[in-house]
Amino acid sequence: MSTETQPSSVDPTGSAATSSGPRPHGSTWSVTWHGVRTVARLELRQRVRSTRWIVSLVVFGVLVGLVTTLTWAFTRSMGSDMIYGGMSGVVGPTMFGFIVFFVLFLGLLVSPTLSATAVNGDRNAGTLATLQITLLSATEIVLGKLLASWVASLAFLAVSLPFIAWAFLAGGNNPAAVVVTVLLLAALLAVVCGIGLGFSALTTRTAGSAVLTYVSVASLTVLSLVVFGLSVPLVSGDEEVRVYEADWSSAPDADPETGWGDDPECEWTERTQYVVHTERTWWLLAINPFVVVADAAPPAVNDDNRFVVFDPLAAIREGVRTARQGPPAEYDYCWQEMSSDEQAGITAFDTHDGPPVWPWGLAANLLLGAGGVLLAIRRLQIPYRNLPKGTRVA
Repeated sequence: MSTETQPSSVDPTGSAATSSGPRPHGSTWSVTWHGVRTVARLELRQRVRSTRWIVSLVVFGVLVGLVTTLTWAFTRSMGSDMIYGGMSGVVGPTMFGFIVFFVLFLGLLVSPTLSATAVNGDRNAGTLATLQITLLSATEIVLGKLLASWVASLAFLAVSLPFIAWAFLAGGNNPAAVVVTVLLLAALLAVVCGIGLGFSALTTRTAGSAVLTYVSVASLTVLSLVVFGLSVPLVSGDEEVRVYEADWSSAPDADPETGWGDDPECEWTERTQYVVHTERTWWLLAINPFVVVADAAPPAVNDDNRFVVFDPLAAIREGVRTARQGPPAEYDYCWQEMSSDEQAGITAFDTHDGPPVWPWGLAANLLLGAGGVLLAIRRLQIPYRNLPKGTRVA
């Protein structure tokens, strides 16, 4: 006569708990730091032993260093009298803006490879079931894999920190901008890792989850800009607006034939003109990770405590905050009453009066990352209800 035994698990005290009974720390949503750390350590040990990860770090550092050197050489070659503020107003802010964007660009390319195969890769290798039959909960497994992929992506960010520091030491940058941008870069890398983890648990093939993660990143960075541009005609049209402009026909000594004269007077009139309502579609720009970083970074200042004009981050900040404000209620076209600085177009990028967009964009990105993590947890809870055909369990 044969007997069948139920699979059991042993807790640290040595007592057995059958699979039909309650498992200590084994519910889907239970979380302990010990469980998360255990999974993260297992994942990181596999990555450290991989020579491909080390080679990727070296290549990443070489690329960032090369771009930093080229940017420094380019900005140094520009004449100091070309931009207000001298060389400190050109080299530092220009280097800092381009290097931060380049690091973010490479980070968005690398992070999906660190998390998009974390679940389905282990499932295909038959090692995921080994974790699931232990006392680890589904939440601990997912958070451990998320922590491991995030730490691995932070290693790439750490490699780029010396070059970000070089750009800052070039002058003209706000010290707070370094702290803010580095923290936001780390947060956005975590978002991408969370999205990749969700697709890794959702799909069976690793190639499919990687492609879906890259499509999501492309949608946030490129497709959002394309849709914003294509939506402009949909939110635009001719409207009756109030305009303050010069009346050239009433100017003293006006030429009867041409209507032109000297020192015309400005007056308020109403006319029909083309108006673009970007306040209806600004959120398409806010979700872009590059916009989040640029809008949150404090403006660069020079020695005269004036905002630097040649600042890529400030240029994006000015554009997105203006887009959120939308068209003005009234238009001032009376150029002759403006100051010489305003007419020359060299006034600073002072956007403190405009509403910031980065809190909304960061919140949207964090929600996407959290959604990926929650999806992965639901897909890893046991017992399974439905599995795709051909899925390997153990």
